[in-house]
Amino acid sequence: MVRLCETEGLDDIQEEILKAVRDFTNTKIIPVAQELEHADEYPTEIVEGLKELGVFGLMIPEEYGGLGQSLLTYALCVEEIARGWMSVSGVINTHFIVAYMVMQHGTEEQKQRYLPQMATGEMRGAFSMSEPGLGSDVAAVSTKASLQDDGSYKITGTKMWLTNGAQSRLVATLCKTDEGADSVYKNMTTFLIEKEAGFGETAPGLTIPGKIDKMGYKGVETTEMVLDGHVVRADQVLGGEPGKGFYQMMDGVEVGRVNVAARACGLAWRGFELGIEYAQQRHTMGKPIAAHQAILFRIAEMATKVEVAHTMMVKAARMKDTGQRMDVEAGMAKMVASEYAHEVVEDSFRIHGGYGYSKEYEIERLYREVAFMLIGEGTSDIQKMIIGRNMLEDYKIKS
Repeated sequence: MVRLCETEGLDDIQEEILKAVRDFTNTKIIPVAQELEHADEYPTEIVEGLKELGVFGLMIPEEYGGLGQSLLTYALCVEEIARGWMSVSGVINTHFIVAYMVMQHGTEEQKQRYLPQMATGEMRGAFSMSEPGLGSDVAAVSTKASLQDDGSYKITGTKMWLTNGAQSRLVATLCKTDEGADSVYKNMTTFLIEKEAGFGETAPGLTIPGKIDKMGYKGVETTEMVLDGHVVRADQVLGGEPGKGFYQMMDGVEVGRVNVAARACGLAWRGFELGIEYAQQRHTMGKPIAAHQAILFRIAEMATKVEVAHTMMVKAARMKDTGQRMDVEAGMAKMVASEYAHEVVEDSFRIHGGYGYSKEYEIERLYREVAFMLIGEGTSDIQKMIIGRNMLEDYKIKS
């Protein structure tokens, strides 16, 4: 019996969806992930298969062509997919955040315009908040959207780290606008920028220069987006009202942190599987290395970390599904899952010994991929600041 990453309380539909995604991961992703990752090749056939499964529209309501599932169902599917190849989960992640933001904050017209195409995967989404000199300081956004006389906006600036930057046709983009508010956070607006898929000038005044070469996270493209007087209509303001962009983006990041936690859980799970399998196959001193206490203890610690990360991720997703505030729980899940995934994969790498350093072995790929979990959707230090401030507020000493 497989004990790890089991989730209690799922209904029959959730179980059926998870089984389909697990089977797809085992048969269509894991067998080709190594070859595609080493070639840095976009997983076109895999993406088409996920479109057929309905994964791109998992959380989109049925009235807009989606499956109307919960964040928990979505996160568990992401965990399964990331177990196969983390890059594939990246194709879905930013798409999901944009769809979520449109669902939660979009006007009815925006929902009707975008969600049906996003549910089928025909229109792919990208999420753009970061800039070359921005880092975690969202208040320092410098990309400027200037209001024109006809109600449109002209946008100029450079955005950074767009996953799906080329494949996407809709980019949720945070810009600075002048709303005359006394807070920098109320002078930001999210625009739903439309473009064509591909590299180069994909819309007037909008250029996707090319792929950023990365240590890991191969296959899926990460890009810049250069905006030089790109004009958007007034109806491309998310929610129809400027000045709410920061809060809309933070809502997207919150569910995105659950998503990254799920991706980290998938990596940890796969790292454990590879480590325990190799430990039973490799022999030293006349017995499998799993029989040596040093390796046995390592396996025990790895399994425990996998289970803890999965449990915290599930808790955060369930809280969001029931309408509870979960910024702390999302931060905890993201921090623990990413840190534990890094430790589990490194332990598996150590179990493999010299072979773990060979590109022939899958653990070498995981070792490069897992580093991204430490920084995606906010570093562990950012999560600690969020958690710590909330703890001080919750446990404030009463005078």
